[in-house]
Amino acid sequence: MKKAKLISIILVFCILIGGASLWLFAKEDGEISVWERRKLQQFPVLKWESVMDGKFMKEFVSYLSDQFPLRDELRRLKAQVLFNLYQQKDNGGIYIQDGFASKIDAVINSGSVDHFTSRIGYLYDTYLKDSDCRVYYSIIPDKNYFLAEKGGYPHLDYDELYCLLSERLSYMSEIEIKHLLSAEDYYTTDTHWRQEKITDVANEIRKAMGLSEVTDFTEKTMGDFYGVYYGQSALPLPPDTLTYLINDELEGCTVKNFENGSESKVYNEEKYTGLDPYDVYLSGAVSMLEITNPMGEKGKELVVFRDSFGSSLVPLLLSSYSKVTLVDTRYISPDMISQFMSFGNQDVLFIYSTLLVNSSSTLK
Repeated sequence: MKKAKLISIILVFCILIGGASLWLFAKEDGEISVWERRKLQQFPVLKWESVMDGKFMKEFVSYLSDQFPLRDELRRLKAQVLFNLYQQKDNGGIYIQDGFASKIDAVINSGSVDHFTSRIGYLYDTYLKDSDCRVYYSIIPDKNYFLAEKGGYPHLDYDELYCLLSERLSYMSEIEIKHLLSAEDYYTTDTHWRQEKITDVANEIRKAMGLSEVTDFTEKTMGDFYGVYYGQSALPLPPDTLTYLINDELEGCTVKNFENGSESKVYNEEKYTGLDPYDVYLSGAVSMLEITNPMGEKGKELVVFRDSFGSSLVPLLLSSYSKVTLVDTRYISPDMISQFMSFGNQDVLFIYSTLLVNSSSTLK
């Protein structure tokens, strides 16, 4: 009896494994994971050299993992079992607090903070120190600032982090904005803030730079938005709504992409159906952009060094400026900037999130 039971278990196991293997090699391989915002491993090229050095087997294991049948469904099932049955408080570092998904970031990475401030310092010393530019910086707190302590999750010592930055960036004027924010100003399924919720932040920055408030915006809704934490958590979270703010001045602006020379509008609606709908804002991750505003004050310019949070903020800062240049040094070497622009009588804003400050290795 025991032998028959054992044989039955082995047969069922073999059928499952065999069926999954046949399904894997019969189905068409996916190219991207929409939920995880990344390309999926394709079947590796079989070469003698790659077999001998182990590269083929490493890529083949990744291929099996990425292309496994019902992969997303199995990830969701696992996440729900961990959260609902075992009452686990996070899944791969992603937790849910008050309906908001966020990722645990518990320790200040001193090496990253050093790298961040040194790269900002290099930009300042190279281009701004001896110029007539008015230089400001502002640091955006990530969602953990509002959620982690409340839920009992480990988190950064934000007071210490802001103090460190204040000391090391003392040669610039700081614009404090964290007191204007709350968890509700961020997407529930994504890292970023919601543009329609940050007009007060934009006006605080405008005020610090000597500009008047701008409030005459109309909201345009694109539709559902599933952020990066939706895929990483693998939980059936309700979608956010992607909305952008527009007015006649923004409608008339032209955005030049220095990478390919193309021109577009401030909001690129075609990106809504792409891998990351947040790329609607200024077309997403681009090394350098130049925005021309025909309704702005002639000769008045703004330069913004930024991460992805700046994509949705900058449109709210455009009014009054005839030209706004955005620079993302994750994608361009600081030494190359002088090939595309010069610095003189400009407002200059450094705007970064604590997420990047604490993980700044991508800054060149």
